[in-house]
Amino acid sequence: MNKNYTIIKEEKIEELDGTGYLLRHNKTGARVVVISNQDDNKVFQIGFKTPPKDDTGVAHILEHSVLCGSKEFPMKDPFVELVKGSLNTFLNAMTYPDKTVYPVASQNEKDFFNLVHVYLDAVFYPNIYKKPEIMEQEGWHYDLESEDAPVIYNGVVFNEMKGVFSSPDQQLARIIQKSLLPDTPYGFESGGDPVAIPDLTYEMFLDFHRTYYHPSNSYIYLYGDMDVDQYLDFIHEHYLKNYEEKKIDSSWKPQEAFGQPKHVEEFYPVGENDSEEGKTYFAYNAVIGNSLDRELYLAFQILDRALFGAPGAPVKKALMDAGIGKDIGSSYDNGIEQPIFTIEAQEARDDQEADFIRIIEETLEKISEEGISRRSLTAAFNYYEFKYKESNFGRFPKGLIYGLQMYDSWLYDDEKPFIHIKYLLNNPHKSIVVMKPKKGLQKEKDEKEAKTLKAYKESLNSEEIKKLAEETKRLKEIQETPSTKEELEKIPVLDIEDIRKEVKPFSNQEITMDNIKVLWHKYFTNKICYLKLTFDMSYVAMDLVPYAALLTEVLTGVDTQKRTYLELGNDISIETGGIAATMSVLPKQNNEFLPLFTVKTKCFYPNIKKAFDLMEEIVFESKLEDKKRLKEIIGQIYTNLKIQLKENGHKTAANRAMSYFSKYAAYKEAIQGIGMYESIKEWYENFDACADQIIAGMKKAQQAIFQKQNMIVSYTGKEEKPEIMKEELTHFASRLYEDRKDREKVEIACLQKNEGFATAGGVQYAACAGNFITEGYSYTGALKVLQMIFSYEYLWIQLRVKGGAYGCMCSFGNQGDSMFVTYRDPNLKESYEVYEKAADYVKDFDADERDMKKYIIGTISNMDMPMGPDDMGARSFSAYLIQKTEEDLQKDRDQVLGCTKEDIRALAPLIASVVQEGNRCCIGNEEKLEQAKDCFKEIRNIL
Repeated sequence: MNKNYTIIKEEKIEELDGTGYLLRHNKTGARVVVISNQDDNKVFQIGFKTPPKDDTGVAHILEHSVLCGSKEFPMKDPFVELVKGSLNTFLNAMTYPDKTVYPVASQNEKDFFNLVHVYLDAVFYPNIYKKPEIMEQEGWHYDLESEDAPVIYNGVVFNEMKGVFSSPDQQLARIIQKSLLPDTPYGFESGGDPVAIPDLTYEMFLDFHRTYYHPSNSYIYLYGDMDVDQYLDFIHEHYLKNYEEKKIDSSWKPQEAFGQPKHVEEFYPVGENDSEEGKTYFAYNAVIGNSLDRELYLAFQILDRALFGAPGAPVKKALMDAGIGKDIGSSYDNGIEQPIFTIEAQEARDDQEADFIRIIEETLEKISEEGISRRSLTAAFNYYEFKYKESNFGRFPKGLIYGLQMYDSWLYDDEKPFIHIKYLLNNPHKSIVVMKPKKGLQKEKDEKEAKTLKAYKESLNSEEIKKLAEETKRLKEIQETPSTKEELEKIPVLDIEDIRKEVKPFSNQEITMDNIKVLWHKYFTNKICYLKLTFDMSYVAMDLVPYAALLTEVLTGVDTQKRTYLELGNDISIETGGIAATMSVLPKQNNEFLPLFTVKTKCFYPNIKKAFDLMEEIVFESKLEDKKRLKEIIGQIYTNLKIQLKENGHKTAANRAMSYFSKYAAYKEAIQGIGMYESIKEWYENFDACADQIIAGMKKAQQAIFQKQNMIVSYTGKEEKPEIMKEELTHFASRLYEDRKDREKVEIACLQKNEGFATAGGVQYAACAGNFITEGYSYTGALKVLQMIFSYEYLWIQLRVKGGAYGCMCSFGNQGDSMFVTYRDPNLKESYEVYEKAADYVKDFDADERDMKKYIIGTISNMDMPMGPDDMGARSFSAYLIQKTEEDLQKDRDQVLGCTKEDIRALAPLIASVVQEGNRCCIGNEEKLEQAKDCFKEIRNIL
């Protein structure tokens, strides 16, 4: 290997079908890991140990800022330029409690090299030293629109963290870490506390980079099929050789164990109209050794699953049986030096704290004396074994996940990057965290911030106020000024010829078994069968849909005629990679939709019979009448759905806005949006009165769904033919309910409501939506290119760079449904004004050939994300169900590849039609909504 590095360790890693090398750069001491194998989805990342010393969020602000231009790539936003013109399969940066990581991935060799080059230049030679406005934009600045206006704080990270601090879940996690590790960097908020972020000075910001962003403090990782020597040589010649080894104090003393457990009480904000009753969070927390203890690291993952996480797990069940909170959760945070284990009760009563602690400790004491169920342990082991063998990380490249996991040990011991592929009872290093709701807390925070800013402005003389207004204006002018052509051309652009012209084919071979259609998707799955028993719900009445959605959680969550739900969960984990029931809906043309109920599993081929036996038992033998268990499940859904709807406020608001005109979106609302939440809330709060109705509704839904005429099967696998399940499928089908002939197609009504949903949070999620086909326009692949242009040009500059929103999105469906939405946005009315001017931007759009090529490449990158075999099977299955052909996809791709600036400009009237329909929905701060109430027909307080 390269002469500029010394090999410390070489190890065959059979699980990754490759060899791992641990290297040290001779001149600087930079740590390097290489995993060399045949995976063409290549990964590079560079990380730095970045322990915070305060709550200013300097590590997080720096993570944003270094990607805003560098020595070799001086344009304002190289990150955005890469997104627009790269075939990357991953491109991001992440701030953790003790490290900052910059990963990239691509399957294209030329593209991968460009990504590596830009990221290395960004971290070692950023423009932050000569452009203080970068910290102002990405971190924080005083914003004064005019001399007589109030001063406010603005900045991307400042607003992002306001959103984070609005979440009870994330606030609780922060308090837990601080309660257990107060004398370490983990006692600070690496992302930044909005109260402390304005304490960060420019010099502190630069000093953090000077201190920690040095090769001697770096961790470099290369993974996949590449010329390793070429990359090692490039990294040395372009960057590492320019530095000398430096002793950097980025270590810290571990937290000394407590003499006795600590008790912490904090508050989180709820709305003025919310009840504080039954909204308290309890957390029982302990430090579990250190992350270099391999056995403990793995053992606690298994224990978490066996004792707390699996359905019916003993500690969770004991707490649920005692009625402690609406849901019980557990977590094992092993990505820090001193891992933390937490048992959490959500939305409990204040007076349940003592019972919460007592039940946990009594149950653990009993288990320590009697032992853990061997079957539960086996189930937990199998759960993780299947998960690791499958290595399906969704859209994240495998090499990326392996690299990030290495930091769990590598960061704390230079020679241990490969080790990670009676603590709760007799451990005084514990904390009990109680987090209570408090009305008006967000208002108190906002008033305190306003008072601080008012006092600041009053401390300025007239000249200083004038200067501040001029600085605000200057920053906006800088933000509006584009990078020069020369700067932009510093980043190499791929050629259109580098892009595959043809779409990936579908794989849908039709087979009939017992008069049931089976679609065989022939993809190599490494001996795993992916199976979906799918039922068309087009003829299930709308009043049964919420009960069907509830069934997806109840099936696998209640006892059956043969087993308790604990035994059922264990057997599912032992025999399969999981069994789940889901509901989904696919959009079709002409404002039509296809609703589906699916029971799915994944298992090794020899286990197909056992998988079918379990699915059959779940579908036909579940005890839906268990009212006690049913209320527990509804409580869990109630709590979790409320959190999801608020934390993913952009998705909630966008789909709600589209539901005002789109039947597809309206159905989606009914099964997973605010519509479903309202049903669940009503059921939980009035359970005794509703219980019989709920049970009857589920049974009616069950009989309407599970009919042979509704059924179609999706089978993904190549090594074995679908015939291996013929006998099992026939037996399952024999138990289906009788086909009903007297049925009508489901109907759903849409009504423009234009709602604002008030929360106690400090940010907004503002959506507007419309359908361009109903306005007389047609879909074209050029809309995909426009989505890329909007996301990283017009919306990015107006809403993120200038407006301070953390995110901004848009989409244009081929059935016409379209939307614009912001994410963690300090503004509201101003964002709607940006949407209203979007068509003008499109009408006047201009771009040279190079820019158009970038937009096209970036668009194709989004269309061509790598997929695992199960995702490829799902893609083929969905296309079959809505009758989408390869020719349809090819036409779309050809329109993207051939897109011109004239094609984009021609879309201006289409965009205008979407915005002018006036469909609006916003999830946001109650005071902010009240100030903008003329934007909405109704403001509601249900979240």
